[in-house]
Parts: sequence; structure tokens; C-alpha cells
Amino acid sequence: MSDVRDEASNDGEESAPRPRGRRNRGRNATLLLSVSNRLATITSLEEQLDALIEISVEATDADRATLFLNDAATGELYARVARGGELRDLRILNSTGIAGAVFTSGKGMIIADAYADSRFSNTVDQVTGYQTRNMVSAPIRTLRGEVLGVVQCLNKLEGDFETADLELLEALATQASVVLHGSVMVRRMEESRQQEAQFLKVVTDLSTEIQLGPLLQKIMGAITDMLDADRATLFLNNAKTSELYTEIGLGLGASKISLPNSAGIAGTVFSSGETINIPYAYADLRFDPSFDTRTGYFTRSVLCVPVVNKEGRRIGVTQVLNKRGGPFTEEDEAHLKAFTAQIAICLENAQLFEDVQSMKNYNETMLESMSNGVLTFDGEGVAVTCNAGTQRILRARTSDIVGRSAADLFTGQNGWIRERLETAIRSKGSEAVMDGTLDVRGESRSVNLTITPLRQSGDEAGVLLMLEDISDEKRMQSTLSRYMGPAVAAKLMEQGQEALGGQSGEATILFTDVRDFTTLTEELGAPGTVSLLNEYFTIMEDCVNREGGLVDKFIGDAIMAVFGAPMSHEDNEDRAVRAAISMINDLAAYNRRRASEGKRAIEMGVGINTDSVVSGNIGSPRKMDYTVIGDGVNLASRLEGLCKPYGAKILVSGQTLARLRGTYRTRPIDFVVVKGKTEPAAVHEVMDFHDGESFPNLVEVLGHFRDGLGFYRERDWARGIACFEQALALNGADAASRVYIERCRHFESDPPPEEWRGEWVMTSK
Repeated sequence: MSDVRDEASNDGEESAPRPRGRRNRGRNATLLLSVSNRLATITSLEEQLDALIEISVEATDADRATLFLNDAATGELYARVARGGELRDLRILNSTGIAGAVFTSGKGMIIADAYADSRFSNTVDQVTGYQTRNMVSAPIRTLRGEVLGVVQCLNKLEGDFETADLELLEALATQASVVLHGSVMVRRMEESRQQEAQFLKVVTDLSTEIQLGPLLQKIMGAITDMLDADRATLFLNNAKTSELYTEIGLGLGASKISLPNSAGIAGTVFSSGETINIPYAYADLRFDPSFDTRTGYFTRSVLCVPVVNKEGRRIGVTQVLNKRGGPFTEEDEAHLKAFTAQIAICLENAQLFEDVQSMKNYNETMLESMSNGVLTFDGEGVAVTCNAGTQRILRARTSDIVGRSAADLFTGQNGWIRERLETAIRSKGSEAVMDGTLDVRGESRSVNLTITPLRQSGDEAGVLLMLEDISDEKRMQSTLSRYMGPAVAAKLMEQGQEALGGQSGEATILFTDVRDFTTLTEELGAPGTVSLLNEYFTIMEDCVNREGGLVDKFIGDAIMAVFGAPMSHEDNEDRAVRAAISMINDLAAYNRRRASEGKRAIEMGVGINTDSVVSGNIGSPRKMDYTVIGDGVNLASRLEGLCKPYGAKILVSGQTLARLRGTYRTRPIDFVVVKGKTEPAAVHEVMDFHDGESFPNLVEVLGHFRDGLGFYRERDWARGIACFEQALALNGADAASRVYIERCRHFESDPPPEEWRGEWVMTSK
């Protein structure tokens, strides 16, 4: 027969094909050999996983493959996706799904119909849009029997997966496990080495930092990086108030927190000295969700450890939130405990340095900011220190004063000061002179003199001399400040009339107005109206003065205030907003007093805008007023007028909002074309003064309102109405939501033009 086959072959006929089983065995052997050879040449674990996925897809004629490795620290399987790339960071519990069943049992599986298997979860299909029909899944097992993970092949290109596919996939997984196990161990060792190196570096950096602010910033940054967390907060204990407070919290922004040192999770850890590790915060009764409610943050997992100083006394706690990829592990606990033990000494030293430096700076700042002159003399009557007020009153430099005796400093007509000083040193008592005359280079000045003994550790250390200038200039400034504001009067006295000439610059204007004032005046009559306005204006002016603003004028029941002229600050906008919030809060307290007296409450609105203005003395030769003028002033007035239709108390322009440095609770209200303007202005509402009683369900309402505003500007009137109605269901008094419902219904029947971008034209002031 061999002769016949040879003849057939010689005649040009094709030779008979080899049996399929022999061909598959040869192909499989080649694949298994390629696994070892290919993975052995790759040093990166990611590349090894990608290579194994590609080989698995090729070997089983599958559409795609997924490789899960076990994370022993979290009890999860994390996936590598072969094609499509949608779920590279997929994580599941290592006991759930088909992959979990294979991992737990250590046995491979063939699933002919994925959706018919109760263990199959279609969540991934829903997210990616992929349709899983069938699959074959095999454990990645080392030669010692340890299961490293699971490899799955999905959707056989032709037909169904067979036993031969499973056997081949198991062989491939076993062949690759040796290399993968080594790579995983190398990676773990490298990660551990990097963590230790990072730990040592951070500890070294902390030991060289003595400034508390930078130290705390480094601590929080290091903790979040080291534990791969979302947020970290360091609470320090205030022994005087028995409170835990945040000096700094990474991820908190401008938020500051204080709480009793026995409350919540942080308080429990501080009180007990025991570490708390909570994988699911909302399932723990010790967790207080109120901060999440206020900020919109969602806390999943919490790790909190005490901070103990070298004497073993607890000085605070460190709290870390939301580890990425799962709950905090025992290894995380060990790292955080070791880290806090190292930083406690650095923290306490920095706190001590901060307290000493703060007290020193406070004393120096206080002395330098005083308008009065302050000098100190030792027991021999020699000047030791002097402040800027002394230099101004005596018209002398520090070098002309410090180091000289009282006999040299106060001679001739000023000898009475020397005599009083010597008497105080001898008697170790106090001396005081009211409205004394001080000769300063031939010019008489009126001063009040006070001399007080200084003591250090119970011993006499000299005396302190204080000079208060009460000259005609100061009397004049006091008089002027009653008519033109303390800030303007001070600048006029300091720089002269020229300082109040025409100037242009940027300022923030604040307008207020009383609601239904006409009705109030009719009820109160003339005497009652004057009395009410005097009380009301006093409260409002105090709010402006506290923030360094200037009450420009009273216009009937309205107030116009300026922040930025004649003196400007870097945070004029924040000062104006803080003043407005104080106005609302202080007015609420005033209304409570009125209510107790059976009197009607007063309501008001505030408008704030930032723009370029012209400032200066404006008027006639017989009457002058310092004021500011410009379009920016008009817009602030218009914003105040918009408070009533939107049911708001404080409205600010987009220009003001963009320049705010602090964090405030605001919401966008509208793009409004006010009367007299052609371009729309962005309007926002400040809501920091609200509480749960004045504005129920604030966070939820703001969420629905913002969604509704987005649909409104996209011309989706129906969805906009639905969102605003949800807001009203939570707070029926939200007038802004009611306004937008009416607008949406109006535009449903009468749509705006194509060029409309969400603006609304106001036809009245």
C-alpha cells in the first residue's frame, strides 16, 4: 500500500490530511510552549496579563477574554479586559459570580448559556452594551495548588465551548501561573519597598519642619498618598473647650469642623484610644451623616486612629475616608499607627512653636497697630522699646528713642513726663495725667499719659508709658467721622483734601432696601418711623463697619455701602458678602426682639456687584459728599430690586462671585437683562444664612433646582418643570422654583427666538 500512496503522490494527487486530534495536540503543545517562552521574556506584570489574554482568545477561538487576579487584602477579584477596554478597573468579591465560583471551588466551568445561569451577573453587559452568550472559565493555579485568579473566555466565534477548550485553558493557566506568581510577588515586594521608602522620606521631611501650617499640609498629603485614600483629616484636641477641631483636612477645601471630643467616630477614638476601621460608614451607628448632608460628600469607609504624644497623652486623632478600591485593611491600620506615632512629636513641637510665635506676633501687631504711643523703660529709666505710634507722636525714629534715658528724651516743657516716670519707677506704682501738653519740636499737642509697672516672673522689670494723642486734629477727625464715615475721615486727615479728589478703580457696591416700607410708615407714623430707621441703620452700619466697608449714604430706607473706596482690601468682595450675611442674621435677631414686643418684623433684600467706579467728593462748594458713581453702582441697585421676585435675600453678580476667595453656599438664579442695559448679567443667590428651619431640605432643593435650570436653558421645558416641581415639593416656599415653572409654561406656548441663550429681560426696576 505504500507503493500505491507513493504512486498517487507521484501522480500529483494531494496527500490525505492528518487526523484533527493529532493536529490539535500539536497546536496545543505549541501554544503551551509559547506561553512559557513569551511570558518569560516580559518583565511587566501588565504586559504578561495582556499576553495571556491574547493567547487565551486565540486558543479557544473566543471573541474576548477577561483575566481576574485575586486581591487578598480586600477579598476581591480585579479584572483585565481583553478587548473593548471598558472595564479595566472592574472589581468583584472573590465569592460572587461565575468567576467567584471558579475561584472558590478551584474548578473550571463551561457555561453554554450565560443568562440561564443564576450565578451570572449581567451588570457588566448593561454598562458596556456587550452581549455574553457563552463562556469557559478556568482557575489560575500554581503547582502548589494556590489559586491566583481566574481566566474567562467569552462568546466562541463558532459553536459552543467544549471540554477540549476548558482543558486547554486550564493548561494555559497552569503553564502561566509560575511566571505570574513570580511577577505578583515581585510587584508586592516592590510596592512594599516603595511604601517603606515613602514612609522614611516623609518622616525625614517632617522632622525638619517646624511651621505648623506646612507640617499639617505635609502630614495630610502623605497620609492620603500612603493609604490611597480620598480624604484625610487631622483633628487636634482643645483641652480648654473639650473639642476636636480641624487645623487642615485634605479634600475639605475651606470647610472647618469642630465637635465635642467624645462625639462621633473621631470622639470615640479620642476617648477610648482604640483604632476604629469601618468598611461601611452608614451601617455604623457611631457615624454622623450630617456633614455629608451639608457638603454633598458620600462617606463609604473610615479609618481613625488616635494621635498620642511622647508622654502617652492623646492629643488628637487622624481620620482617613474612602480608600480607593475597597475598605481599609489591617496593613493600612498598621501603616497609619506607625505614621502617627512618628508625627506626634513633630506635631507637638510645631504646635508649641506656633503658640509662642503667634503670641509674639500678636503682641507686636497689637502694639504696632495702636494709634497711641507705647514705650517701655527699664528700672534705670532707659528706653527699651517703642512702637510706631510713639514715633509718630514724638516725630522721631526708633534709633532716636531706644537706648536713651528719660532725662534725655523729656526735657524743657516735657520735663513733667520725666518726673512722672521717675516717680513711678521709685514707687513701683502707676501714674496718670489727662490732657497734658506735649511739646513736639515747638508744636503743642494734647496727650493723655499713663504709666504702669512691668513685672516679669514676679520681679519688677521697669515701666510702660502710653501716650494718647488728643490734639485738635484727632478731635476734628472724630467730628468728621460722624458725617462722612471713619474710613473717609481718616484718609482725609492723613492725606489731605487731595486724597478725596476724583479717582477710578474697582470696588464692590452693596445695596439694601426694606420690604413694604410704605406700609410700615403708615402703621408707625413719623416718630415711630424715625425711631425704627435709627435702630435699623445702626445694626446695618455695624455690619458694614466690621468688614471695613464704608456706608456711602442712606437713601430713605435704603443703604448704599462701598467696599474698596477710599481704602481697598484684597478681599473686598468677600467682605461685602460677609457683611450681607451678617445683616440678614442680625436683622433676624432684631426681629425676634420686636416679636417679643408685639411688633411687626422687618424684611430686606441685598444686592452686590463688583465693577469699575469713579470715587471722590461730589457736590457744590457749600455741600460735598464723598461717593462712588458708575454703571456698577446701578447694577448693584438693580440686583437688590430682583430679590423680591426670586424670593431671595442676597443676590450677587457674576463679577462678584468670580472674585470671591472664601467658600459660600450659592446657586445660580438667572441671566438677566436689567432695565437700562442690553447685555445679560449673571445673577447668583447667597444662602449661607439659611438653616433647616428657614430653608428645609436645602441640599436636595438646590440639586433639583440646578438640574431644572439646565433643562430650562436647553429648552427642555417639560423636564425643567418636573425638576422645579420636585424642588417645590421639598420646600414649598422656594419662590425661584415657582418663577421658573411659570417661565417654562410660558415658553412651551410661546418659544423664545433661536438666538436665545437663557436670558430674561426685566421690564421694570
